[in-house]
Amino acid sequence: MDGDGKVNILLVDDQPGKLLAYEAMLSELGERLITARSGREALEHLLRTEISIVLMDVSMPELDGFELAEIIRQHPRYQKTAIIFVSAVHLSDLDRLKGYASGAVDYVSVPVVPELLRAKVRVFAELYRKTRELEKLTADLEQRVTARTAELQASVARQIELAEQLRDADRRKDEFLALLAHELRNPLAPVRNAVSIMRFKGTEDPQLEWCYHVIDRQASQLTRLVDDLLDVSRITRGKINLRREEVEISAIIRDAVDTSRPIVDAHRHQLHVVLPDLPVLLHGDAARLTQIIANLLNNAAKYQNDGGRIDLHAQRAGNSVEVRIRDYGIGLTDEMRPRLFELFSQGERTLDRSQGGLGIGLSLVKKLVELHGGTVTASSEGPGTGSEFIVRLPCIPELPQARLTPDSMSALGTWPRQQRILVVDDSIDAAESMAILLRNDGHQVSVAHDGVTALEIAAAERPSTVLLDIGLPGLDGYEVCRRVRELGLPDVRIVAMTGYGQERDRQRAKAAGFDTHTVKPVQYDELRRLLAI
Repeated sequence: MDGDGKVNILLVDDQPGKLLAYEAMLSELGERLITARSGREALEHLLRTEISIVLMDVSMPELDGFELAEIIRQHPRYQKTAIIFVSAVHLSDLDRLKGYASGAVDYVSVPVVPELLRAKVRVFAELYRKTRELEKLTADLEQRVTARTAELQASVARQIELAEQLRDADRRKDEFLALLAHELRNPLAPVRNAVSIMRFKGTEDPQLEWCYHVIDRQASQLTRLVDDLLDVSRITRGKINLRREEVEISAIIRDAVDTSRPIVDAHRHQLHVVLPDLPVLLHGDAARLTQIIANLLNNAAKYQNDGGRIDLHAQRAGNSVEVRIRDYGIGLTDEMRPRLFELFSQGERTLDRSQGGLGIGLSLVKKLVELHGGTVTASSEGPGTGSEFIVRLPCIPELPQARLTPDSMSALGTWPRQQRILVVDDSIDAAESMAILLRNDGHQVSVAHDGVTALEIAAAERPSTVLLDIGLPGLDGYEVCRRVRELGLPDVRIVAMTGYGQERDRQRAKAAGFDTHTVKPVQYDELRRLLAI
């Protein structure tokens, strides 16, 4: 079949008169008619031209119709070509079976009825045409499927590559954050120690007192930003574990108020706190719960003009405790509400509100509240009307027996006994400032700035506590810890003091033999509690 849509019909007969008759009968079909006077001539046409239908006489010299049909069927291109036999002799059923076996699809008897011949040829011509169209459509479909499959495979390969890149970027981000936290915490540690020394020594100079408070506030702010950023990273990756215990909501709120007091006072806000009349206990992580309330208080302090007001109201509501924090500041716009708790989302920044933070505080609040099985919502009547945040947390129905904790020991004034303490840190400022603080509390303190010296002092002085940095030159803190354990000091308490604070760092410290893992900068009150345990 050529581009004009006509099929090629080969007429084979050794008698020219019959060929003329067949042409006359089939000419009105509008197909392309080709004649051959012998089987060999027919084969020549078949080799040169695509033939759709072969109309041949059975009785021909040299190659008869049966032999020619078998030869045609052996060619791969003509296995589906319609072969119609024309016979002038009466054929038995065996003859017809022989014809069908050789490849014929139909018979026409002589005398040939023109209408019948045209009808049969027309059917096979249309069948051939439809078959070729179907084959073309199938080929086009296969080509499209192949092309689309290749596109999908390439797309999947690109998605896989992109996923690998994202995982690699996420891993690099975590490594960068851990390294950044370490590098930031190392200088923060001696700064916080120096502030604590200034607090113990005291001063009557108002300017020095002002400097002390500025340094203390800014160091606390930097520490909080580092901790919040790492917390969000850990929670997002599902690598944060809550250290649950029975805690009382009023104690949590008092700790949160103490944490946020510097920023509240810096903005000269009035803070009104209403606590439940009876104790309300929760099963949660005290540090994380304090972080939730403190972040909301910090948010309320930052997003209103100086001299404002913050209301904090906590009450029991059935089996939940409800904490409401209300400010009277800039409020929320309709555009802000849907993305209020998204990571790095912030309220409007203005020149007089430049310390808005990184936009991670509320995102961290939501994630921590949900980890405790609670909810947090925000409402506002619009810009300039302030905002109210409501935290709802499940609480314990019955009041269990109270027990003594490190916090209660601190509240009762139980301070650690005097000890022999070895401070090991390659940062001279951090080590010496920590030693000064400990000596002020009456402890005997030795200092080492590398692992080898630390082992020599530990073997000679047999300290009761070792405050050990991890990132030491030469022997790192893990190896020093292992070797101290080998010195035969059964009662020595080894505390890891490091800038690396991810969960894998805590696990590695535990495996190395550390009793406790702390993250720089360590609040001195927290260190006192550690020494008292």
